[in-house]
Amino acid sequence: MRLRRLAAELTALRADARLTREQVEEQTGVNQGTLWRIEKGQAKPHNGTLETLFDLYGVDDARRASLIELARDAKSPGWLRQYPHYSDAISDGYAAYISFESEAKSVNNYETSFIPGLLQTEDYARTVMLDGFGADTETVERRVQVRMERQRILSPERAGRDPLEFWAVVDEAVLRREVGGRGVMRAQLDRIQEMSDLPNVTVQVIPFDRGAYRGMDNSFSRLRFGATAPDIVHVEGLAGDLFLELEAEVDRFSLVFDHLRATALSPRDSRALLAASMAD
Repeated sequence: MRLRRLAAELTALRADARLTREQVEEQTGVNQGTLWRIEKGQAKPHNGTLETLFDLYGVDDARRASLIELARDAKSPGWLRQYPHYSDAISDGYAAYISFESEAKSVNNYETSFIPGLLQTEDYARTVMLDGFGADTETVERRVQVRMERQRILSPERAGRDPLEFWAVVDEAVLRREVGGRGVMRAQLDRIQEMSDLPNVTVQVIPFDRGAYRGMDNSFSRLRFGATAPDIVHVEGLAGDLFLELEAEVDRFSLVFDHLRATALSPRDSRALLAASMAD
């Protein structure tokens, strides 16, 4: 993620300097292919290369220091890898998603079948994992703890960072399906109500009476990073984790999410439907 942010910064600096990669090579000796890999986030530049580019682009001292620090931290592990006892409990794709999520400024998440992971209770998550993974109890518990650790990014007390802006749209089926029994589901719906009170969390529900609607066949998340890096879309399925980065692909999912928000009940009416589901 940090390499992506650095790549975006360096690309913007070159654009501001109105230089092509060929011109950069002519004036600095930095190979065009190397520069391409750096600007695509596929290679970590040496400090000497960075300083050479900064001189050419006319970067001031404060920004130089910031970008050099970003490059230095580019290969440091995300929060998950700081807990090695979790590393064999989840897939590489899921670990990659968590890394992106921890750096994102906002996430738009649409779910057709399950409560979004950032809003799940321990009992709900445990039930889903026991039913869906067939893993031993110890591994399941570690997966549950990973999910609970992820949820800290929603807290207003998040250390050193603003809380994640999270907007979830779910199908009514997500609320009506009894995962783990009525007690587990009631506690889960109560958790959603509680989390939706946070100023950085919005929850909308698409009720059954909307009928068929665009996007109903595919859960996904769009992660936004602001000016620091391009947005990405994550789609999870039986075939694994798919990360989409092309602008046209990201824009298509953004349009679908806008349609889903427009189709769903308002946040206030969604809370009323949640309350009705709890009563049932």
